Amino acid sequence: MTPKQRKKRFAALAQIGCIVCRNEGLGDTPAEIHHLKGYQYSSMGKRASDELSIPLCPIHHRHGGHGHVGYHQSPDSFESRYGTQTELLEQVNAIIDSMD
Repeated sequence: MTPKQRKKRFAALAQIGCIVCRNEGLGDTPAEIHHLKGYQYSSMGKRASDELSIPLCPIHHRHGGHGHVGYHQSPDSFESRYGTQTELLEQVNAIIDSMD
C-alpha cells in the first residue's frame, strides 16, 4: 500500500467511526485503527498490513467496559459477540467502496 493509499484508507476509517458502535446503533464514535490479528503480516513482521485494518473505539479496541468487550481484552468474546475480524473487515471494505 502506497503512503497515499494508506492515508486515504485511514481517513475513510476515521469517517466511518467504530464499526461495532455503528452496528450496535450507538452512533458515530471516534475510532482507533485496529490491525487484524492472526492474518498476513507486513514485511516488518509486527502487524497486519494496513489493508487489514478496521476502526474500533478505545472501548471496543482495547479494554472493554460499560457492558462492552474490547478485542484485546478478550478476542474470543469480542468475535462471539460482534462478529469475526474478517466479517467486520468485509463490512468496512464495503462501506469504503460505497464512499468512492
